[in-house]
Amino acid sequence: MSQALDDWPAVFAYAAGRPGATEGRYYGGQAIMAEPSNRPVLTGGREPDSFVFHIDQDHKAMLMDLCPDRFWQTPHYEGYPALLVRYGAAEPIAEWIDRALELAAALPRRKGK
Repeated sequence: MSQALDDWPAVFAYAAGRPGATEGRYYGGQAIMAEPSNRPVLTGGREPDSFVFHIDQDHKAMLMDLCPDRFWQTPHYEGYPALLVRYGAAEPIAEWIDRALELAAALPRRKGK
Protein backbone atom coordinates (compact mmCIF):
# COMPACT_ATOMS: atom_id res chain seq x y z
CA MET A 1 0.00 0.00 0.00
CA SER A 2 1.65 3.19 -1.12
CA GLN A 3 -1.37 5.46 -1.58
CA ALA A 4 -1.95 7.93 1.23
CA LEU A 5 -5.17 7.45 3.16
CA ASP A 6 -5.79 11.17 3.26
CA ASP A 7 -9.58 11.38 3.30
CA TRP A 8 -12.68 9.31 4.08
CA PRO A 9 -13.21 8.08 0.48
CA ALA A 10 -9.62 6.74 0.35
CA VAL A 11 -9.87 5.06 3.77
CA PHE A 12 -13.29 3.63 2.94
CA ALA A 13 -12.14 2.28 -0.45
CA TYR A 14 -9.06 0.66 1.07
CA ALA A 15 -11.01 -0.98 3.90
CA ALA A 16 -13.92 -2.08 1.68
CA GLY A 17 -11.48 -4.07 -0.44
CA ARG A 18 -10.02 -6.03 2.46
CA PRO A 19 -10.97 -9.65 3.20
CA GLY A 20 -13.86 -9.88 5.66
CA ALA A 21 -15.00 -6.28 5.16
CA THR A 22 -18.48 -5.28 4.12
CA GLU A 23 -20.02 -1.89 3.54
CA GLY A 24 -22.73 -0.99 6.00
CA ARG A 25 -24.36 1.70 8.11
CA TYR A 26 -23.67 2.52 11.74
CA TYR A 27 -25.86 5.06 13.53
CA GLY A 28 -26.99 6.22 10.10
CA GLY A 29 -23.53 6.84 8.69
CA GLN A 30 -21.37 5.00 6.19
CA ALA A 31 -19.30 2.25 7.82
CA ILE A 32 -17.04 -0.68 7.20
CA MET A 33 -18.28 -3.74 9.07
CA ALA A 34 -16.44 -7.01 9.81
CA GLU A 35 -18.02 -10.29 8.79
CA PRO A 36 -19.22 -12.59 10.17
CA SER A 37 -19.58 -10.57 13.39
CA ASN A 38 -21.36 -7.57 11.78
CA ARG A 39 -19.24 -5.30 14.02
CA PRO A 40 -18.21 -1.78 12.97
CA VAL A 41 -14.53 -1.25 12.25
CA LEU A 42 -14.48 2.20 10.62
CA THR A 43 -17.02 4.98 10.46
CA GLY A 44 -16.92 8.55 9.26
CA GLY A 45 -16.40 11.03 12.05
CA ARG A 46 -17.61 14.43 13.13
CA GLU A 47 -14.08 15.76 13.07
CA PRO A 48 -13.18 16.99 9.57
CA ASP A 49 -9.60 15.65 9.63
CA SER A 50 -10.31 12.21 11.14
CA PHE A 51 -12.33 9.01 10.91
CA VAL A 52 -13.55 6.74 13.72
CA PHE A 53 -11.68 3.51 14.36
CA HIS A 54 -13.57 0.94 16.45
CA ILE A 55 -11.16 -1.16 18.51
CA ASP A 56 -10.97 -2.64 22.00
CA GLN A 57 -9.90 -0.52 24.97
CA ASP A 58 -6.45 -2.12 25.33
CA HIS A 59 -5.46 -1.46 21.72
CA LYS A 60 -7.03 1.99 21.92
CA ALA A 61 -4.86 2.97 24.88
CA MET A 62 -1.74 1.53 23.24
CA LEU A 63 -2.30 3.40 19.97
CA MET A 64 -2.97 6.70 21.74
CA ASP A 65 0.24 6.23 23.77
CA LEU A 66 2.35 5.24 20.76
CA CYS A 67 1.21 7.94 18.37
CA PRO A 68 -0.93 10.64 20.02
CA ASP A 69 -0.61 12.95 17.01
CA ARG A 70 -2.35 10.33 14.82
CA PHE A 71 -4.67 8.48 17.28
CA TRP A 72 -6.77 10.66 19.58
CA GLN A 73 -10.18 11.15 21.14
CA THR A 74 -12.64 13.81 22.11
CA PRO A 75 -14.69 13.54 25.32
CA HIS A 76 -17.41 11.88 23.20
CA TYR A 77 -15.22 8.76 22.79
CA GLU A 78 -13.87 8.50 26.35
CA GLY A 79 -14.73 5.10 27.80
CA TYR A 80 -15.98 3.83 24.43
CA PRO A 81 -14.06 1.26 22.33
CA ALA A 82 -13.32 3.71 19.52
CA LEU A 83 -10.89 6.48 18.78
CA LEU A 84 -10.28 9.06 16.11
CA VAL A 85 -7.55 8.63 13.50
CA ARG A 86 -6.14 11.58 11.59
CA TYR A 87 -5.90 11.10 7.85
CA GLY A 88 -2.45 10.86 6.34
CA ALA A 89 0.16 8.34 5.33
CA ALA A 90 -1.04 4.82 4.61
CA GLU A 91 1.36 3.07 6.97
CA PRO A 92 0.74 1.97 9.65
CA ILE A 93 -2.96 2.85 9.33
CA ALA A 94 -3.53 0.20 6.67
CA GLU A 95 -1.99 -2.45 8.93
CA TRP A 96 -4.23 -1.40 11.82
CA ILE A 97 -7.32 -1.50 9.60
CA ASP A 98 -6.42 -5.07 8.62
CA ARG A 99 -5.81 -6.01 12.26
CA ALA A 100 -9.06 -4.41 13.42
CA LEU A 101 -11.00 -6.37 10.80
CA GLU A 102 -9.47 -9.59 12.12
CA LEU A 103 -10.23 -8.71 15.74
CA ALA A 104 -13.82 -7.67 15.00
CA ALA A 105 -14.50 -10.74 12.85
CA ALA A 106 -13.62 -12.99 15.79
CA LEU A 107 -16.26 -11.41 18.07
CA PRO A 108 -19.78 -12.80 18.48
CA ARG A 109 -22.24 -11.64 15.83
CA ARG A 110 -23.89 -8.30 16.57
CA LYS A 111 -27.48 -7.64 15.60
CA GLY A 112 -27.97 -4.90 13.00
CA LYS A 113 -28.24 -1.24 13.99
